[in-house]
Amino acid sequence: MIYLDNSATTKPDKAVLDSFHQVATQYFGNPSSIHGLGMDSERLLRKAREKASALLEVDSPEIIFTSGGTEGNNIALKGIALAHQNRGKHIITTSVEHPSVMEACEGLERLGFEVTYLPVDQEGRVSVDDIKFAITYETILVSVMHVNNEIGTIQPISEIGQLLSNYPKIFYHVDNVQGFAKVPLNIREANIDLCTISGHKIHGLKGTGLLYVKTGVKLFSLAHGGGQEANLRSGTENVPGIVGMVKAMRLAKERQAEINNLAELKQYVMDELSKMRHIELNTPKNGSAPHIVHFSAPGLKPEVVIHALEERNIFISTKSACSSKSADESQVLVSCGRSYEIASSGLRVSMSYETTKAEIDVFLKELTKVLDKLSKVMR
Repeated sequence: MIYLDNSATTKPDKAVLDSFHQVATQYFGNPSSIHGLGMDSERLLRKAREKASALLEVDSPEIIFTSGGTEGNNIALKGIALAHQNRGKHIITTSVEHPSVMEACEGLERLGFEVTYLPVDQEGRVSVDDIKFAITYETILVSVMHVNNEIGTIQPISEIGQLLSNYPKIFYHVDNVQGFAKVPLNIREANIDLCTISGHKIHGLKGTGLLYVKTGVKLFSLAHGGGQEANLRSGTENVPGIVGMVKAMRLAKERQAEINNLAELKQYVMDELSKMRHIELNTPKNGSAPHIVHFSAPGLKPEVVIHALEERNIFISTKSACSSKSADESQVLVSCGRSYEIASSGLRVSMSYETTKAEIDVFLKELTKVLDKLSKVMR
């Protein structure tokens, strides 16, 4: 099997699975219980929080464990909006965000908030000046993803943070689900107030994630009950999953030294795809993440290409897994100014540190066969 859909989810690392099994078996007490088993779980949870904060170079109380990127983004956006609506009801984001941000914003619009969806250039990048010009006295939040989950564009996160340092009452949220451990980002230096990370994108387990919440940032809780996670996310903590995710974070950080190798493999994929006559590249040549390559096969339905490759035991995708079953057109590509023909025929290859050049060569060979065959049928 050749798996090239790592932006949708990654295969859990064996060390992560081992940690999960050990904790689930030996530390099954409720962390909120006052007996010994509960206290053992609570200590383990505290250590996991300390390790996560050290990896992110932030303070331990600033880590809120969640079920993943979608929940983290919702807590950040809705939590800020509902807590600070008396000061203003204006939110700024971009037209290429993940569905969990876009739909959260749409939901807030139904509650009376105003959202500005900023345009992007042909590479999918937002302008810092556009953000500056969009700010009003009512603006309370700016939310911009670090790495685009479809085409891999890296946004100017630090530059936006520098701009927003001049507006201390505006909160800054960054969806870093695709960027963590692949594209360097210092949360403190970038002046970020809230930052989302997902476990299953870094060889952790599904249903795990975290939200960085800067000290002093007030959020309205979306889940009331037992008061867990600093009263922001009530509910018994998934200690085995959390421990596994933090281990995945550590392992991912350790492999950052291999970023150049991953980037070289990505460049090789792009170079080879650019030689194919049926292909249009969508991922920017510069300023994009080292693990994502997005391209279009105009005139062909992407699901047909995907299933043809699947028959050859090769797995790729179309766009975000959270939107791949929705309308044919990619909203990201439309926002980048692509034609309907390009925007409706997008395909995504997303690699991991485990991906080899031999696997890529097989993929390219089989893709060529598939495209030639399908093109003949279409003609």
